[in-house]
Parts: sequence; C-alpha cells; structure tokens
Amino acid sequence: MIIGLTGGIATGKSESAKCFDLLGAYSIDADTISRELTAKGMPALRELVKIFGNDILYSNGALNRKKLAYIIFSDKQAKLQIEKILHAYIIAHINEIISHKISQHNIVINAPLLFEVGLDAICDNIIVVWVPYAIQAKRLALRDNLSADEVKKRIGSQMHMEEKVKLADFVIDNTGSKKDLRNKVNDLYKLLTFKS
Repeated sequence: MIIGLTGGIATGKSESAKCFDLLGAYSIDADTISRELTAKGMPALRELVKIFGNDILYSNGALNRKKLAYIIFSDKQAKLQIEKILHAYIIAHINEIISHKISQHNIVINAPLLFEVGLDAICDNIIVVWVPYAIQAKRLALRDNLSADEVKKRIGSQMHMEEKVKLADFVIDNTGSKKDLRNKVNDLYKLLTFKS
C-alpha cells in the first residue's frame, strides 16, 4: 500500500511520518530527497546554476538554500522553473525507492506538493495533516524565525489547505500534543492496514 502524506508548511507532516515509521511503514521524505539531489556536484544543482548562476551557491560550491528560498518565494516565474527541474528528479527518485521497497513495506510518501506534482495518482490513500491557519503561522514563525510577512508569503505560495482537505481520503487534525498526533496516526494506520 502507498500512502500519500501531505499538508501545509509547519502542519506536522514530518512528525506524522515519524509516527508511521515507528509503526513499521517505510517513509519517503520528498524534502530530504530534494536536499540530497541538490547537494554539491549533483545534476539537479548543475541545472539550477545554469539558469540562476553562481549567486545561488556558497563559495565552496554548495547550494545556498536561503538564497534559493528567497527566489522561490519572491518570483513566481523563477519558482516554476525551479520546481520543473527539481520535481522531475524527485519523482524519478521516489519511483525508484518504491520499486525496491513496496514488496516488503507499506510506503508513506511525505510530500508537501503531493497534489501539485501528481504524486497523488500513485497513492492508495491520501492523508492531509491539518491545523488552522493561526496555529500554522505561529508554528512556522517559531520554527524558521520568520517575520509575519515572510510567513504569509510562504503559506500563500502553497495550495490552500481547504483544497487539500477536499482531495484527502483522511484528515489528521494536529492541533493537539505530539502524543495526540501519535495516537491519531496509530488509529489510522490500524484502520488502513486492516482494510488492506
């Protein structure tokens, strides 16, 4: 079984994925893959440098993620270019992992842009981790030390949570504690694995 796990920025996707891991699922983190694919010397990074120049690199040749994030959140056209490059690499890598792991594990794909890149099409069930906007904004500001304006830009750059909720098979309300979240994931995983 392939479970798609998504939600907005700072809603608790990664924490939820950890809970699925503890239950025996194999989780694939799209953000981690993105970081690996944009490491120094990787083809995806070379493609980004071709378009945006060495300005996006530190002097040692590594990607300056803050600079890239600034471009993504301030220039819509550039964001689309960056996503087009990265998503092709990320999707190919995810499909490769699935082909190796699916016979032994239930797979959880933790991807903030699950719907936007079409990964929902390969999922048997889709779970959206949800919190109200006010909690999401507060968590994001604390986590990434961002101003209110930066928080608004980052949340606004993603698909609206209401749209994601409509497309989901299941919604996890993550307004409570980490223990509450663990219990909800546990109950849901039992239900999903019982069905299969």
